[in-house]
Amino acid sequence: MKTRSVIKKFLLNQDISYEDEEIMEMALIHPSYAQEQNNHHNNQRLEFLGDAILDFIVAEYLYNHYPDKAEGDLTQIRARVVCEKSLAEAAGRINLGQYILLGRGEEMSGGRQRKSILADTMEAIIGAIYLDQGIEAVRIFILKHLEKTIKATAEGDYQDYKSRLQEIVQARSRDNVYYQIIDEDGPAHAKVFVAGVFHNNRLLASGQGKSKKEAEQNAAEKVFKDPGILDELL
Repeated sequence: MKTRSVIKKFLLNQDISYEDEEIMEMALIHPSYAQEQNNHHNNQRLEFLGDAILDFIVAEYLYNHYPDKAEGDLTQIRARVVCEKSLAEAAGRINLGQYILLGRGEEMSGGRQRKSILADTMEAIIGAIYLDQGIEAVRIFILKHLEKTIKATAEGDYQDYKSRLQEIVQARSRDNVYYQIIDEDGPAHAKVFVAGVFHNNRLLASGQGKSKKEAEQNAAEKVFKDPGILDELL
């Protein structure tokens, strides 16, 4: 199937209006495809833009709909909603994988089901819709596919700090966070552990607990409650 027919089929199936077909096409061009075609145009710049727009729209929605939630809670909810897992699930619901233009090697290795590719392409589509149709159109698209996720997250358990931290870092960095026990004290039956959470060999925060897991969870929580550290990771 030719490139343009793939694009038009996707846009038709998703009822997406557009003026600039070229910008919408670019949103579905994975770098591996562009490299094979000797084309420098791919969706990475649109992905960058879409990521920022997605953060804004989700933050705006949370601010307007959850006035009783504190800043830290809103930050955690947003991080869970805009993570790779959430975006890949949204992409799966619209069968996005079948429309992405991939290089042969990437396709042979299962790229159409790869979460990182699906999530990145969703962000690129968001960027393309914004450039082509403006903020209101992209707001409609985002909420159409993520509003249920936002509500479920805001009304559910989003306090698993280790999982949340892992999700947002994996979505934005090749290097994940890791934990080390950096101190322990007390008798064998009543030890207190101190765990550090690290990223790129840098200690982000430390926490203590009666078990190693509790100490790690408390260290991750400190990252979420420090706006400066969290902003660096986001």
